[in-house]
Amino acid sequence: MPGCDAAHALDVLTIDAKFQLVIMRRRVRPWHCARGQPQLGSIVKEVAVLVCGAGPVGLVAGLRLARAGIETVVIDKAQGVSEDFRASTFHPPTLEMLDELGLTQGLIDHGLVSPTWQIRRHETHDKALFDLSVLAGDTRYPFRLQCEQRVLTRLADALARATPNLQVRYGVELTGLSQDDADVTATVMTPDGPETLRARYLVAADGARSACRKLTGMTFTGETYPETTILATTPFRFEDHLPGLSNVNYVWCEQGTFSLLRLPEIWRCSLYSDPDETIEQALEPAAIERKLQRIVPREVPYEVVEIRPYRIHRRLIDDYRAGRVLFAGDTAHLTSPSGGMGMNGGIHDAVNLSDKLVAVIKQGASEDLFDLYTRQRRPVAEEEILAQSHANRTRMQKRDPAWRDAEMARLQALIADPAAHRAHLLKSSMISGLARAAAVT
Repeated sequence: MPGCDAAHALDVLTIDAKFQLVIMRRRVRPWHCARGQPQLGSIVKEVAVLVCGAGPVGLVAGLRLARAGIETVVIDKAQGVSEDFRASTFHPPTLEMLDELGLTQGLIDHGLVSPTWQIRRHETHDKALFDLSVLAGDTRYPFRLQCEQRVLTRLADALARATPNLQVRYGVELTGLSQDDADVTATVMTPDGPETLRARYLVAADGARSACRKLTGMTFTGETYPETTILATTPFRFEDHLPGLSNVNYVWCEQGTFSLLRLPEIWRCSLYSDPDETIEQALEPAAIERKLQRIVPREVPYEVVEIRPYRIHRRLIDDYRAGRVLFAGDTAHLTSPSGGMGMNGGIHDAVNLSDKLVAVIKQGASEDLFDLYTRQRRPVAEEEILAQSHANRTRMQKRDPAWRDAEMARLQALIADPAAHRAHLLKSSMISGLARAAAVT
């Protein structure tokens, strides 16, 4: 099979049997394995940039491109604006980027400004308290903002509707993709039937189960962690019962670990099954109640708004570029939510990539900028975003009391050193990662 590893192609066909395989023979590169030729009689529409995925990453990319005068279409197979709960932490540099689009104040209005976060011992309330106010000289937003991801998608969608050069289309599913030296051709299914969209470039921002990634045959290397996280939300006021609580708390307890993240009206509790529980047993209401009672015992049952299990992955695409298809966000990297870097890193991808698209399309810069995009963003994803999230997850999964004591002492000593404290916060707040990417030329 020219231009495509046979074993990998067989795997792709197994996953996506509904798509027709089309082989592009221009070069021997895996991303020239594409499927879904334009259907006869389908409507053909042309646009400068097609963005697949109307989550935070796709909408930010679309808004920035349209504001630069580039005709952009964003598509998403969902029927409307994403209401997914998902991420809830916005880091300082992300707030600065969103402020350029006029979105940050709306997020602040619907969120909680959180100047501190902590790692703590539940039984003793001992803690390592990180104070982002020390970054006041490094950012206009020296805090984390606790706000639901869906607030951003609502605000960005509303802004998109009022932005010239930008169209956001829901209920439009990508079913086929091919490319040549001039264009990307996407076959999509709309509520009115099939269409063909032709664009100079495609931004793949369609998430963890990306059709773009599968249709280009890109490898998504990594692992799935063994544990299942159980997200339970409740309006119970933990802050009135646990002394010195921040809005973001990662907690060791005798039974293992949990986290408490506060939003304006609820707390998000990340819980785990006990050693003798199956995940099915851990999801039963009685089991959720038992786990919450361990955090703060009370005589009446907890009001639980939502229970949602999810698996955690650590994966990274081999290249952020497949010809004229450019990957960003969860399409390119998946990470543990510990530390709140996934959505933020995706938005950073979108800003970096949209700048390069503007330079190429509007200013005549070389397409080699897209290879620079990979060189700038992929190492940051691998060595900072994925590595830090993995380290955070590993630290909280440790159960040995002596190890926990030593780690708590180490973190408290780090915080007591002003230079070390600032350096740690620059990294955990994703500021140093952006500086590292900018230094790559």
